[in-house]
Amino acid sequence: MRIQSRGRGEEGRTRLTVVPENVDDLWHLSYVLEPGDNVEGDTSRRIQRDDDQMRDTGGEREHIHVTLEVEDVEFARFANRLRVGGVIVGASREDQLGHHHTLNVEEHDEITIEKYFKPDQMERIEEAEAAAENPDVAIATVEEGEAHVHTVAQYGTEEYASFTRPTGKGEYARPRDELFQELGDALGHLDPDAVILAGPGFTKQDALDHLEEEHPDIAKKTTTVDTSGVGDRGVHEVLKRGALEDVQTETRIAREAELIDELTEEMATGEKATYGPEAVAEAAEYGAVETLLVLDDRLREERQGAGEWDVDADDIITSVERQGGDVVVFSGEFEPGQRLKNLGGIAALLRYRLE
Repeated sequence: MRIQSRGRGEEGRTRLTVVPENVDDLWHLSYVLEPGDNVEGDTSRRIQRDDDQMRDTGGEREHIHVTLEVEDVEFARFANRLRVGGVIVGASREDQLGHHHTLNVEEHDEITIEKYFKPDQMERIEEAEAAAENPDVAIATVEEGEAHVHTVAQYGTEEYASFTRPTGKGEYARPRDELFQELGDALGHLDPDAVILAGPGFTKQDALDHLEEEHPDIAKKTTTVDTSGVGDRGVHEVLKRGALEDVQTETRIAREAELIDELTEEMATGEKATYGPEAVAEAAEYGAVETLLVLDDRLREERQGAGEWDVDADDIITSVERQGGDVVVFSGEFEPGQRLKNLGGIAALLRYRLE
């Protein structure tokens, strides 16, 4: 996510101009936008002709700039777009005011959001922005005498380091472990969430063996992929095979799975955990929540008044954050989120046991 500008809107709202840079950013926005927000952007709309001298053809599409008061939001995953529906409250053509319209937001489209951002919503936007600057995945490609490290950001890949020199025998040769050590040092400095180690033949496995001995923390989050080349060519093969998407998804799931497993263990021993809206709200009131786990689908329903909780979700979140707790919003699309759904969509790891 790229944040183009921040400012103040009407009635104390925050005015934020953003550019979603991939499908994940569109998904994030679907959980930030709510009915009553204003969303502004470029679009096209069929405009009826008012000229009596011309036959009515049902209208022609024109490019216009509109501001919608949001009524509904839909993330169309398979179309790679976010559909924002609502009433036009501002437009480059005044005759369109008051009409309903759907703004189709795609990757790299600039939109301006004006709303009262809740803390976790702004945090979600800022985390998406940080993900564009700080790579969560590194792609390392290696073959005899050559190694490359590419960082992966939401806008694409970029070469971070390259090491080339003959290995084996000869005046300019050097031990293979020296090449592997330089590769490990570069990956250690980056400290990504996951590493894809790719290349032809058996060299990548030898490099992984070296990482397991010298950089075990990096090795634990490394997966290998067979490619016919290294460098830019090898990275292209990794991306073409969908390995990057698989790793990024697994990394997100792994973090959520670790938390839900910890919650389950604590619940099994009757120790520092609780679940359900009322019990979690009570724990938050006592300042006992260390980590709040809440499901994105349920959170959105509660905020839109379509939920069933007798407590205010935002009051719980605010209370937890005010007292130094962490808030983790789970995705309902993955297995850890489904497990949280079975617990009522909200749970908490506690600082101490509540009697």
